Formats: sequence, C-alpha cells, structure tokens
Amino acid sequence: MLLSPYLSFNGSCAEAFRFYERILGGQIKAMVTYKETPMAEQVGAEWQDKVIHASLMVGPVLLMGGDPPPGRFVPPAGVSVSIGVDDPAEAERLFAGLAEEGTVCMPIGETFWAVRFGMVTDRFGIPWMVNCEKR
Repeated sequence: MLLSPYLSFNGSCAEAFRFYERILGGQIKAMVTYKETPMAEQVGAEWQDKVIHASLMVGPVLLMGGDPPPGRFVPPAGVSVSIGVDDPAEAERLFAGLAEEGTVCMPIGETFWAVRFGMVTDRFGIPWMVNCEKR
C-alpha cells in the first residue's frame, strides 16, 4: 500500500508545485490544466490554466495536488504534511525553505524526541512538520 498526500490549492497549485520541486528536491511528473481535459467546458476562462492534477516525486514518495473547481476549495484543517530526515542541517534547510513567506507555527529546534523539529504553514496555506529524530 502507498499513501500519498493530495493537496488542494485555490488557484496556486502550479506555483506551489514548482516551489516544492525546488525546496524538496523532487521532480514534477505531471501538471495537467483544466483546458487539457474534458472539464474545460465546466470552468470559466479564468480557470482554464489552473491545475486539475499535479504530481511530484520526492524520493519514493508521490506528492499530488490540484486546484479544485471554483467554489469547491476547502483550506486544509486538522492535517499536516510531515517530513522526516536524518540530518539536522537538512531539517534546517527544509524548514527555512518552507517558511519563505509562510507562517512559523513552532520554530525549528530540539525537542525531547528530536534533534530538530518545527512546524510551519507555507505561503500556499499547507501545514508542514519537519522532523529529525534523535537516534
């Protein structure tokens, strides 16, 4: 079984996935716009270039997302995307990248379980946890 996060954006999916590709070091595998699908007839002209589906491979993990049709976007609540790394410097780098123009919820630092742990909501409204556990 493979569990893959699917992120929803309010029109900023393309920008977000290019940002994640840069910060997370992954590779975008798909970026499909509404105008490229049968859904084109069901959305207005302003939504044609929005992303109906995107996927990004980050190591063995597939991160997916899209811009729901107008009026269907629901901001994330009660969930975070968690990143686990083995290197404290990598945890610091990832956290700093995700925090660019975002909101730090818990500054990255040492906890009783981690050498580095922090929580941030990125500039696209996606909550992240960066964790580098103690050995």
